[in-house]
Amino acid sequence: MEKKIAVYICTGCGIGDALDVDALSNVALKEYKADICKTDAFLCGKDGVAVIKNDIENEGVNTVVVAGCSSRVNADVFNFGPNVIVERANLREQVIWCHPADDEDTQMLAEDYIRMALVKQKNMNLPEPYQVENLSKTIMVVGGGFTGLTAALESAKAGYRTVLVEKEDKLGGYVGKMYKQVPLKPPFTDLEENCIPGLVKAVEEAGVKVYTSATIAKTAGGPGMFDVTINQNGGTVEERVGAIVLATGARPYDASKLAHLGFGQYENVITQSAFEEMVAAGNMEAGKVAFIQCAGSRDQEHLPYCSAACCVESIKQALYVKEKNPEANVYVYYKDIRSNGQYEHFYKKAQQAGVIFIKGDVTAITESDGQLAIEADDKTMGTTSEADEFDLVVLANGMVPTAAFGEMIEEEAEEEAAAAADEPKVVGPTIIKSNMLNLEYRQGPELPELKYGFPDSHYICFPYETRRTGIYAAGVVRAPMDMLSAMEDAAGAALKAVQCVEATAKGEAVHPRSGDMSFPEFNMNRCTQCKRCTEECPFGAINEDEKANPLPNPTRCRRCGTCMGACPERIISFKNYSVPMIGNMVKAIEVPEELDEKPRILVFACENDAMPALDMAGINRLQYNPWVRIIPVRCLGSLNLVWINDAMAKGFDGVLLMGCKHGDDYQCHFMKGSELAEIRLSKISETLNRLGLESERVRATTVNIMDYDKIPAMLDEFAEELEELGPNPMKDFQ
Repeated sequence: MEKKIAVYICTGCGIGDALDVDALSNVALKEYKADICKTDAFLCGKDGVAVIKNDIENEGVNTVVVAGCSSRVNADVFNFGPNVIVERANLREQVIWCHPADDEDTQMLAEDYIRMALVKQKNMNLPEPYQVENLSKTIMVVGGGFTGLTAALESAKAGYRTVLVEKEDKLGGYVGKMYKQVPLKPPFTDLEENCIPGLVKAVEEAGVKVYTSATIAKTAGGPGMFDVTINQNGGTVEERVGAIVLATGARPYDASKLAHLGFGQYENVITQSAFEEMVAAGNMEAGKVAFIQCAGSRDQEHLPYCSAACCVESIKQALYVKEKNPEANVYVYYKDIRSNGQYEHFYKKAQQAGVIFIKGDVTAITESDGQLAIEADDKTMGTTSEADEFDLVVLANGMVPTAAFGEMIEEEAEEEAAAAADEPKVVGPTIIKSNMLNLEYRQGPELPELKYGFPDSHYICFPYETRRTGIYAAGVVRAPMDMLSAMEDAAGAALKAVQCVEATAKGEAVHPRSGDMSFPEFNMNRCTQCKRCTEECPFGAINEDEKANPLPNPTRCRRCGTCMGACPERIISFKNYSVPMIGNMVKAIEVPEELDEKPRILVFACENDAMPALDMAGINRLQYNPWVRIIPVRCLGSLNLVWINDAMAKGFDGVLLMGCKHGDDYQCHFMKGSELAEIRLSKISETLNRLGLESERVRATTVNIMDYDKIPAMLDEFAEELEELGPNPMKDFQ
């Protein structure tokens, strides 16, 4: 489109007092030939916004640069509709609030941010939303247990057609087999009748389409256009759905691995699930029962994590015993009782009922004449406790998500070492990857798993999403949790699925770039079929054809730009974010000559954690080095190495990549962006050294949003190191 550019400079919040606003206007009008440049003391106020709207309506302005506060502030105020390009220049948080007023360096910094904003919007075009043909807003829930039924009911109540797929011949799952359940409502002290019959009835009355004895043979497509093939009773059914909630639950940890606690040795050492079945069948006859917590959980030899529900379930089962026989002796051996939130009331109810809780590690279980004896290290008393004549010992053996299980088949398994040594083949079970969704993704048929097999994504900011857009995990398949948490989880995942189909219908991205209508475009004429974009995409948004050409799936895309950063030929771009755009922003920054002794440091900062942290540094008036120029990027994964080349050629003395933390406790909103950036950066060091540029001039660091107080020292330390290296030798050759 032909652009008419207007720049609006806010002089409020101290900006007009700290900067030469006329000089900023000259940058816009004379240096970059903006059509209009106006100032206002309260630009985000009613009158200030009215000035901009008037120019849009009456002067034909369609491209707006707002120079004032951070783009993270007043986004709704400065939204002038889908036909107006808006770019923000941060003069407040990242200029006047963290640098001295009426200072030459501060003024130069502000002018550079005006330049960058103008160059960026000149390279921007209005996004054209991707519209799905034959769009579906149906929500499919996989798993018909407590969580799945709740998710299906919630999405149906929200007015969306809902499909429920359950592999068993009836609904209910593990909870459906329970004698009674933990309380789900105040006062959180009393056992409740099993809710599954009522939940199943509610689901049926809500009009949910239910497939039982059914499995998913294939899931193709993406949000708004998932084509799902369901196998049922020897036949197949096709469903087009908009989003999927995975609620397939968990399985008990394999108790055969707990021989040290007597399982498999003594008949009366059983698991929680076996005890539940026993009570439901009316076969529980015991005068003295012990419950052993963390049987396999919180144990580096078994499950390193807490299984979350075990303590509350054991309290419930202990109350079963007391309910049947108030005089029965009931012991609970525990590491820590984790009855979170309202379940503290439930824990106290068990204490009042006479259940004895012993904090200690069980060291031995023996049997004599059919009676079990337990020896434990009593942590409270600091002694060894011994108790005998138990009729029954119940192991709280923890949970493993179904996503971590494969389908067990007996086949010949031959290790390479055995074959090399000409040893006999070993026949045993081989684990085939779990087959719950059978996705037709180049990256694999199932959801990527985290450390312990849970298919979660960003566990802090996006607790329901997985690494496959439009597929949301809920309940104990996502993380260990009790029933109350699973009920809330089901509702949350259902609402996220609804949010996804509505965003997809408008051509918008889902989290974290909610509302973004751009999507990657590929110039296939220059594609070399290197496959880096398909391999590095964190979300499986790009498949390949038989010739290794990328096949983008726009509705799967979360607009992180990782593919753009990966492409060595730079054939991938967005309407409002591209390699040339950022490169031109780098080139627009004024780099003084060496004799001026004003070094320049370029920071590529992730918009998810680094940019908010930098803003918070400004909000807290923390001063940092005025040599720094910051360019926000969607994710460090979108970093294309040509930008570093541009910066070095321009004469920047150093480049700092500021991204999210990665590793086991990663914070990256796009899963692995900062990690990919560091890998790419390692490949450029040799090139820099070959050009006579020290590789130390380019560095990557990680921050989270709460590291704002560390940022000044981080930047100052980098500046000091660059001073020791001396000026960039290419500075005067730009």
